Amino acid sequence: MKKKNMSFWFFLAPILIAYILVQLIPLITGIYYSFTDWNGITSNVTWVGLKNYVTALKDTTFTSSFIFTVKFTILSIIVLNCFGFGLALLVTRKSKLNNFLRTIFFMPNLIGGLILGFIWQFIFIQVFSAIGSATHQHWLLGWLSDSKTGLAGLVIIMAWQMSGYLMVIYISSLENIPPELNEAAEIDGASPWQKIKNITIPLVRPAFTVSIFLTLSNSFKLYDQNLSLTAGGPANSTEMLAMNIYNTAFQFNLMGVAQAKAVIFFLVVGAISLTQVYFSKKGEVEA
Repeated sequence: MKKKNMSFWFFLAPILIAYILVQLIPLITGIYYSFTDWNGITSNVTWVGLKNYVTALKDTTFTSSFIFTVKFTILSIIVLNCFGFGLALLVTRKSKLNNFLRTIFFMPNLIGGLILGFIWQFIFIQVFSAIGSATHQHWLLGWLSDSKTGLAGLVIIMAWQMSGYLMVIYISSLENIPPELNEAAEIDGASPWQKIKNITIPLVRPAFTVSIFLTLSNSFKLYDQNLSLTAGGPANSTEMLAMNIYNTAFQFNLMGVAQAKAVIFFLVVGAISLTQVYFSKKGEVEA
C-alpha cells in the first residue's frame, strides 16, 4: 500500500508543482496586489483596500468591454455549437470522404490565434472591400470599422477556428449512440429531424455540456484574435475584457486596478461557468 501511495505522489508531483507555481501562487499574489497601489515597478506597496475595485467598477471602458464580451460570448456559444454539431452530423454519415472532411474541418484549429487574426483581417479589409466595390455592396466596405460588423467578424473567426474542435467532441458522442435506436426509429417511420430531436440530441447531452463550457470560457478569455483583428477599435468599441485588463496594466501602468479587474473577471467567469455546468448536468440526469 505504501509503495502504491509513493508511486501515486511520484507521478502527481511534477504536475502538482507546476500547477502551484504557474496557477495557484500567481492567483493568490494577484488577489493580494488588487488591494494595493502596486504599479508593477516599485517593490514598496501600500494597502488601499477596495479602492481599486471601486475604480474598476466606475471605469466606463471596463463596463463597455464587459457588455461587448457578453454579446460576443452569447453569439459564439450559439454559432460554434450549431456549426460543430452540424459538421459532426455531416462527417458521421456513411461516406468515403469522412476522414478527409474531418481533417479539413479540424485544420483551422491548428493555426495560432494571432496568425488567424491577421489572415482574416486581410480578408475583411482587402477581399471584402474588393468584392463590395465590384458588386456595389456597400455593407462589405469598412467591415472592421464598425462595432457591429467588428463583432460579427470576431464571431466568424472564432467559429472558423473552433468549430472543427467541437466537431471532434460531438463525433465521439454520436458514434456511441447504439445504431439499433436509429434503425428502430426508421422502421417506425421517423423522419431524419425526428431522429435528431428525439434520439440524437438527448443522447449527446454530455457533449453539449463540455462544448458549451469550452466555448463559454474561451470566448470570455479571448485576447489574441481580438488584438490582431481589430485591436479593440474603432474607439475601443470592440475591446474585450482581456484586452481591457491588459491595457490597464501595461498601457496605463495601473497594475492594482488591472488586478482588481482580473479578480472580478475571474469571479464572473467562474460563476457563469459553474452555473452553466450545473444546469447542463441537471438536464443530462433528467434526460
